[in-house]
Amino acid sequence: MTASPADSPADTPDNLDADESRRINTADLYDERGEELDSIALQFQSLGGLSHFSGPVRTIRCLEDNALVKSTLGTPGNGAVLVVDGAGSLRTALMGDMIAASAVANGWAGVVINGAVRDREVLADLPLGVKALGSNPRKSAKEGAGETDVELEIDGVTVRPGAMIWCDPDGILVER
Repeated sequence: MTASPADSPADTPDNLDADESRRINTADLYDERGEELDSIALQFQSLGGLSHFSGPVRTIRCLEDNALVKSTLGTPGNGAVLVVDGAGSLRTALMGDMIAASAVANGWAGVVINGAVRDREVLADLPLGVKALGSNPRKSAKEGAGETDVELEIDGVTVRPGAMIWCDPDGILVER
């Protein structure tokens, strides 16, 4: 007797890849929860190796200075998503391959940057969700200017530390 595809061991919940079992589609989530969520309409690019990522929010507000991004992603992330409001500046990158690799090593689920990144090809190969407006090879300042764990407003959507965020190729949803 031949096993049907549904009986295949690869299809059982115990054999699913951990990332696949956590994959949440934002369209389905919005259909389910609707007005409990805000959608950021700004068109971020998906640049990391994970297309779907979610977690509790940590925040940074900075302009063309990534010292706080580097130091924060160098600490345990515990599955959180760092949201960086770089005021939409594309003049310098707020994250590159070395900082992103540190985020992976420290257990961050992903990073959303209202600004630019660099090293796109390496970022695409890392097991990290990355959304950003674009890229620029130019380094940013390293003076530590900015604020951490503050409420942000991106594209009219309030992003609070500790709120849940969900990201996929369709967009970004944030818990109100």
